[in-house]
Amino acid sequence: MTQTHQDTQSPQGEPTTPVWFGHTQELSQEHAAFGGAPSGEPPAYPPVFQPPAGPPPSFPTRDGAEPAQPANRRRWTELTAVAALAALLASGGTYAVTQLDTSQTSSAASSSTLGRGTDAGPVVQANANTPNWTATAAAVAPSVVSITVDSGQASAQGSGVVIDRKGHVLTNNHVVSGVGQGATITVTLKDGRTYKATVAGTDPSTDLAVITLTNPPSDVRPVALGNSEDLKVGDPVMAIGNPLGLAGTVTTGIVSALNRPVTTQADTPQGQNPFAPGSGTSSDSGQVVTNAIQTSAAINPGNSGGALVNASGQLVGINSSIASLGSSGSGQSGSIGIGFAIPVNEAKSIAAQLIAKGSAEHAFLGVTLQDGTASDGSSQRAGAEVTSVSAGTPAANAGLRKGDVVIGVNSNSVDSSLALVANVRELSVGDKVTLTVLRAGKQLTLTTTLVAKSATTQ
Repeated sequence: MTQTHQDTQSPQGEPTTPVWFGHTQELSQEHAAFGGAPSGEPPAYPPVFQPPAGPPPSFPTRDGAEPAQPANRRRWTELTAVAALAALLASGGTYAVTQLDTSQTSSAASSSTLGRGTDAGPVVQANANTPNWTATAAAVAPSVVSITVDSGQASAQGSGVVIDRKGHVLTNNHVVSGVGQGATITVTLKDGRTYKATVAGTDPSTDLAVITLTNPPSDVRPVALGNSEDLKVGDPVMAIGNPLGLAGTVTTGIVSALNRPVTTQADTPQGQNPFAPGSGTSSDSGQVVTNAIQTSAAINPGNSGGALVNASGQLVGINSSIASLGSSGSGQSGSIGIGFAIPVNEAKSIAAQLIAKGSAEHAFLGVTLQDGTASDGSSQRAGAEVTSVSAGTPAANAGLRKGDVVIGVNSNSVDSSLALVANVRELSVGDKVTLTVLRAGKQLTLTTTLVAKSATTQ
């Protein structure tokens, strides 16, 4: 989707925009995806809906285990291959979304092996009403690592999660995206052992990356993978990571909301200091749109790429960003109890592709969108209004038309164009999708199968 973003400056005291390595950028206020909250007031968030049905087929979940959630920090980036549409909206509202990695200026594996088998971390027998956080932390901590990326001129820190015995570590793309010629990645395990690592693959569109330990130890412990579709609002969760360089930090909270559309912007300068804020003229820019898990567990700069787990010690999300009130300086703000994580079902599907081929493909719908409303015969409904449909795409095959207002994807409600983008982004190529559409005062149900977005697709 294509859309013009109009930059506005926040009055003093209002939250600023996403922070990237200490760089502050204003959030677009156009097409306020969360209901267009007035300046100075908190955004009106969209309602919470159940996640899309069916986890990615390539990663069976652990039998009998309970799921958990994710959370993390980061200034969210690129929408390039946004799973559905050729156009994207800004996050709207007046809070800032901040990436949580800290910075300073001076072998293909079978997907079925990730987080499975007797080598994965133990699953804690937990009661959701009285979680044993001590046992959960002990079970998960060996699978969470600290990551340092150093170019010689600058360095950055983040977190990661071990996902198999081959030494593959899942993290955020923004943690390692600065890696250039001469830059090195060092991974520190819970017991203090350090290992060099190389990038197996990155996916800016989802802000995910996989790195590989060089000569990983035989006792490396993968995390147990949960099922983010099993999460419910109010479930207890734990965030584990490396905030502000404090390795092994554990915080707890609950799942505050599910299917929260979150968008962030990032720049990856080319041929320059890989950790610079991104002021060069040649850069890869875009947006990341995530159908995120919102959590109250405290996450801070350095938590990016770390684990969000349930009370059973199963990974349910990858922490990637936080909402913050902003600051007048260039530093990153800390947690205000609103953190966001990439659902593990989406993360493990992308991770398998990155391990296998170094890149990931994304589902594509084939429409451009804007926020809109339509009548369902008795009331007005907010949704994603279709402004154009590309021929030969899944949208065209479904029978979508210009002027249709999409109000649902599978079992999830949609109340903005951003929400539709986030929902499609979470799905995989080949997934069958049911769209609930309002047209001329009538509600229709359309179905289609998502295809891969090609490099030439606009």
